[in-house]
Amino acid sequence: MDGLGPNSGLRVPPASLWGLTVAVAGLLLLGLLGISRGDQLVGDGTFAGRQLTWIVFSLPVMGVGLAVSYREWRRIAVPLFLLTLVMLVVVYFCPARNGSRRWIPLGFMDVQPSEIAKLAFILLLARYLMFRSNQRTVMGLIPPFLMAAVPVVLILREPDLGTSLLFFPVLFTMLIAAGARLTHLLVAALLGVAMLPGLWTVMSAEQRSRITAVFQQTDDGTVQTGDGFHLQQSKQMLALGGAWGRQWSGMENIDETAYRLPAARTDFIICLIGERWGVPGTLLVLASFAVLIGSGLAIAASTRDPFGRLVACGIVAMLATQCIINTAMTVGLAPITGLTLPLVSYGGSSLVMTLFSISLLLNIGWRRELAATGDPFRFRE
Repeated sequence: MDGLGPNSGLRVPPASLWGLTVAVAGLLLLGLLGISRGDQLVGDGTFAGRQLTWIVFSLPVMGVGLAVSYREWRRIAVPLFLLTLVMLVVVYFCPARNGSRRWIPLGFMDVQPSEIAKLAFILLLARYLMFRSNQRTVMGLIPPFLMAAVPVVLILREPDLGTSLLFFPVLFTMLIAAGARLTHLLVAALLGVAMLPGLWTVMSAEQRSRITAVFQQTDDGTVQTGDGFHLQQSKQMLALGGAWGRQWSGMENIDETAYRLPAARTDFIICLIGERWGVPGTLLVLASFAVLIGSGLAIAASTRDPFGRLVACGIVAMLATQCIINTAMTVGLAPITGLTLPLVSYGGSSLVMTLFSISLLLNIGWRRELAATGDPFRFRE
């Protein structure tokens, strides 16, 4: 295990690491402001304080991610993934909340295994791909797809459509980084599209309604029920803010519309920011994510260690996909999946695991990579 002394192999953080750090801090601050706005609108001032508590709780967790060399996680990737699968089964026997079983209650806190599964999958896949070249063949793609399919099926049964959607973009990104043929991945993607009708038949009624709601939007202000109502309210919330937001327009009166938007502090946190600070606030969130993703890609591109590069690519793909899906569903371009906005939305397990993932990303960039024997990303034709 690498230490933190002067000869530990650490290097001075480049600009990309500072950019990543500033972007993360900015998103956490914007999230607290948005959650505080939600507390103000609905008359409940407790959620911002809870989120701040989770941030403080995450600091020592990040400390572990920074202090322990990321290479150590390669050794426990397999048992960690298997433990996560067990937790995904245990969650079926836990009490249901809002029609789903996603949390394991531990008394002092609730653990969401699907959040752990995202990072566990990235570590396992990076360990598998780092010295293999058979992903350049069709048969070689089968094990990685099976690794993704198992947690996806378990998470879908909770049901949690949003989290399950993250695995395959992460899988494709890491396979591309490992040298898989784009033609093979394109064929795999087309096969996945061909299987969508079959997937539709096994979806729950709630999951189907979330998809159909995207195509049933109205512009006449008619109040709908279900997920159509969610979409309508999110758009009205953004419209309330206008171009500059109610903070600067002098229209700060409390409006019951915010109270009528379910999950405003979680799934629709960007609506609270847009209502309060308008287009500048929304663009600041998106710009912060752009800096975060760009910095993460710079870290991945400059990393010579194959395991570190693959883990970095997986983490960046996970955060980017989650940001895109959450933003798209807010404005009605994607189904409402229950996927939160990383670092910004209110949440415990999701915030802790996201910050821990980012600490691994910082760890990869800070440590002096050791060149592997040969080039694991160069394959024979």
